[in-house]
Amino acid sequence: MNWTATPPPHPAYRALVDSRLAADLTGLPDLLTAARDYAATVLDGLPDRPVAVPAPEVAPAPLPVTGAGASGALVEFQDRWAPGFSGSAGPRYLGFVTGGATPAALIGDWLTGTFDQNAVTRQDSSAVDLERETVAWLRELFGLSDAHTGTFVTGATMSNTVGLAIGREWLGEQRGVSVSRQGVGALGDIAVLSGAPHSSIYKALAMLGVGRDQLRTVRLLADREAVDVAALEEELRKGPAIVVANAGTVNTVDFDDLRAIAALKSKYAFWLHVDAAFGAFAALSPEHAELLAGLDLADSICVDLHKWLNVPYDAAVQFTRRRDLQVSVFQNTAAYLTLPSGDPDLFHLTPENSRRLRALAAWFSLAAYGAEGHREIVIRNIAAARRLGDRLAEIPGARLLSPVRLNVVCFGVDRDVPALLAAVASSGEAFLTPTVYQGVPALRAAFSNWRTQESDADRVITVLRDLLT
Repeated sequence: MNWTATPPPHPAYRALVDSRLAADLTGLPDLLTAARDYAATVLDGLPDRPVAVPAPEVAPAPLPVTGAGASGALVEFQDRWAPGFSGSAGPRYLGFVTGGATPAALIGDWLTGTFDQNAVTRQDSSAVDLERETVAWLRELFGLSDAHTGTFVTGATMSNTVGLAIGREWLGEQRGVSVSRQGVGALGDIAVLSGAPHSSIYKALAMLGVGRDQLRTVRLLADREAVDVAALEEELRKGPAIVVANAGTVNTVDFDDLRAIAALKSKYAFWLHVDAAFGAFAALSPEHAELLAGLDLADSICVDLHKWLNVPYDAAVQFTRRRDLQVSVFQNTAAYLTLPSGDPDLFHLTPENSRRLRALAAWFSLAAYGAEGHREIVIRNIAAARRLGDRLAEIPGARLLSPVRLNVVCFGVDRDVPALLAAVASSGEAFLTPTVYQGVPALRAAFSNWRTQESDADRVITVLRDLLT
């Protein structure tokens, strides 16, 4: 086959690009100052910035040939794209479960880009050891024992995927096969049991080749999203399974009885994976910590950090008691890589080979504010959620669909939900997301931002009252 070589860039273009790169390097302190000043302006204006904005029509631009330099790119971003960005880092963005970025976490994130570590191996950097220290701090924060090891991943979906992949390997161990070598087909029938699983569990099962249809939902307690443990035991009598327990469901932040589920291990063989994406932070509230009793008995745990730890996207952590099985699944072998022995390098533990140092933002926030600082955020967010739930009674046609158990308010209205949500977003005062709870179209307000106060709940009530009365 004949290949046509791409002609080299015109010398004039090459000189221009080189000169702009050289100028940006020389002027980097001033460029960083300009970016810092702009970022500070954005952050200072967050409390009054429209929380959600209709995305403006931005005409696509052609690929720049020579580029405008960093200062020109900053100006273009401010003019073309920044006006369409939401105030998602602010106190009244209550959609999904979205945190923000504490000042220390933001510093850590900026330094993550500055040092640009490929945090996978100890061969060239202490970045891996910093991650190990951060994981140890998080383990203590959530009340886990040293039996759990942990690794940073991108978010709850990947954390759930890693935990379920290890559970899949455990099923193979029970049946005398190695799934990582022989494939998922060697397992035969697979049972995955859960009461009210998050959608990411289905996605993880699809990616792992287990299949969405293998998840069997188990009967829930009446008017709850918590699994009926007796019904779960009936299913476990049928043979080894993966059980996905919930520590904080997405609609109502309901908790399965983790201690009772773990106690079933004395009679039945199953892998216990706990999805505690944001519910794990209940450990910081003395009033709610008991909800997590039994969490340390799980075989694998998912915790999302860009939610209630308030570090920038993307960051989560996965914990497991069976690092040996984790290595069996994710190990990578090449002449230039370390062997997966002892305390393995991180490319042996998750799907990624290359990965940014996500742990640095978490390390900064934990080092700066400690357990007590993050406890204060959690308790304040819970208080704001309760205030919103209590004050809904003031609005005709609005009603709680579930008790406010932690930081999410799930409520219904006697109006068209999509239209109301659009009106709330258009007001610029708040952003909420829709759901369906027990067949009823509903709204969710999730409080997890470090800036949020009870006064922000009052502002949400005001806009809802104005729109509903």
